[in-house]
Formats: sequence, structure tokens, C-alpha cells
Amino acid sequence: MIYVTLRVSMKSTLKSLFKTDSPDVTELLKAIQANPADDSMARFMPEPAWQVLAGYLDVESIQRGHILTAMGALDRTVYFLESGTLRIHYSKDPGQVVVATLRAGSVVGEGAFFSQLERNATVQAMTLCRVWSLTPARFEDLRKQNVDVALSLVMALGAAVASRMLDVTKRAVVT
Repeated sequence: MIYVTLRVSMKSTLKSLFKTDSPDVTELLKAIQANPADDSMARFMPEPAWQVLAGYLDVESIQRGHILTAMGALDRTVYFLESGTLRIHYSKDPGQVVVATLRAGSVVGEGAFFSQLERNATVQAMTLCRVWSLTPARFEDLRKQNVDVALSLVMALGAAVASRMLDVTKRAVVT
């Protein structure tokens, strides 16, 4: 009986360490690689790292009009846009100020991911979108289990932030 319990325990531990059931990020990678923007993650994170990261990401389809993140929210999730279009806006009397439109292959939420501050803008789906998300808890798992990929991701997100901050027209896009 002890042997069976130990064997099952070891099997589940090995499965969690090696993440053999990782989702297929092929379409996300295609979108990232096709993104010509200066802040594209393709410039900063190697493809093999995405294969490892996939095991820590959640994917969902969101409908047009869905609020992905709301201005003022205390949420540090970072999102990678596989398909569709997102609008970044904030409210100001009277109405909304549209800051940016993000296309497939973009990252959003990196500012709150690093700063741990409130979201500074609302991100809303303009079309049907497919997004991959990484929560702080899942990032912590990644950091503990694969420090090289975690570091690669942090450097890529930091490079995207820096790229946006250097371009005056994109500074407000850091969400």
C-alpha cells in the first residue's frame, strides 16, 4: 500500500515539474512573431521559453465589449493577445479617452504586473478575442520551477515597458 501511494505521489510531482500537458501556444506564437511593433515580445523572448511558459498560462475567448481589466482594479494579471483587437481607454469627464488599440501579438497588463498598483486604464475587447493570461500566483510557480524562463519573461516584459515609455505616443499604453 505504501508503495502504491508513493508511486502515485511521485508521478503527480513529476507531472507538475515537467508540465507535460501544456496547452498549444502555436497560434499565440504566430501572432507574436507577426507583430511588427517595437514593443513586440518576439524581439525579447525566445520561442522555446514560450513552450515552457504555456504550462502556466490560461486561455480564454472573450466577446466584443468584454472588460478585460478595469481602471482602478488591483489585479496584476498580464495578458497576451492571440487574436482580436483590444481598446485601452480611461474615463475622464465627459466620457472616455481612447489611449490605444492593441492587435494580435500584443501584451497588456505589464504595468500593474510590475508596479502592484491600481490599473491606470480599462482594457476592453473591440472584437472577439482570444487571450492568454498569467496571474501572479502562476508566475510564482514558474519562478520556483523554471527560473530561466521566469527571468526571460520578466526581461521581455520590462523591455516592452521600456520601449513604450521611450515612445511618447505609447507611454499611456503601459497598463
